[in-house]
Amino acid sequence: MKRSALVLVAVAIMVNVAQAQPGPGRGQGFRGGRGPGMQGRGQGAEQHDARHDADRDVFQFLLSNHDKIKRTVKELPNGVETLTESSTPEIAAKIKEHVEWMADRIKTASPIRMRDPLFAEIFKHTDKIKMKHEDTDKGVRVTETSDDPYVAKLIQAHAKVVSGFVERGFAEAMKNHPVPDAKGSTPAVDKPTNPVIPKHGSVVRLPNAAHQPRQGTKVLIDVTRGSEPAEVNAAIEKIAKYLNIYAGGGAEPAKGQFAVIFHGDATLAVLNDDAYSAKFNTKGNPNLDLLHQLHEHGVELFVCGQTLISKDAKPEEVAVFVDTAVSALTVVVNLQADGYSHVPIGK
Repeated sequence: MKRSALVLVAVAIMVNVAQAQPGPGRGQGFRGGRGPGMQGRGQGAEQHDARHDADRDVFQFLLSNHDKIKRTVKELPNGVETLTESSTPEIAAKIKEHVEWMADRIKTASPIRMRDPLFAEIFKHTDKIKMKHEDTDKGVRVTETSDDPYVAKLIQAHAKVVSGFVERGFAEAMKNHPVPDAKGSTPAVDKPTNPVIPKHGSVVRLPNAAHQPRQGTKVLIDVTRGSEPAEVNAAIEKIAKYLNIYAGGGAEPAKGQFAVIFHGDATLAVLNDDAYSAKFNTKGNPNLDLLHQLHEHGVELFVCGQTLISKDAKPEEVAVFVDTAVSALTVVVNLQADGYSHVPIGK
């Protein structure tokens, strides 16, 4: 990569440093990202090299002093021309020094992994980027172009984001920046859908998000949340959402096994229409239609027998597709022993 191309590298890495500010849940320094399909901890973890601390200090210095940096952008048909400078000699020197340090990272093969989608996409196309670089008395002048229309749009989107860094500093650097489409527009977010449970638990498809649904997952949903007798229990709506997530919330549908145990304040939500109406003076049980849909999609439904009887109800008053268990305790213990993950939905 040409030395002039290092400006792009340098600014991109500023994002990672900004994301590494000390604070809740964050250590100091650069942080590694996870790409699509990476699961859990450990994968893609960033290793600190000998220059890590020095680079971090420079990048944070530039972002901390963003209000003393001036930047202009001229959009070209195939890219941009930018000028980034500071009237403060120390900051101007740091801008130039920043580029040199990035050159060292390229030479020593010590990259910083990007979490920002736009920067990650740009670095897939560096072979198509043409850059002219010139140091000025106060900073850096860069012309970035590409013969590829899509890459040219990436360059223009990148220039706008860097201007945001100069304008807002860490506040802008903390954001994820979307990848524009070939026309330069930001792709629209998918509309909510209901892949398997109609009218309940809508989800948005996120094919590139971390922790995609896994095939063969076993989930035990422990429901104790009650509701107004004439309304559908919100916890049952949540269960519908879980099914829709696995059916259409990720990159690919994932088939899982779902079981539900009702107890506590949720116990009587599973009564048949007649028993429910007698208990609450309603016209039937508003939960039954959704519960039946869950049953039809393979969800095992259980109610705690101990709690049921303590609430003056009988196993024969439970809807036909719900099984009465000895207790919620035995359901939880037995299914966890069978490899189910326990997900409680309480008040």
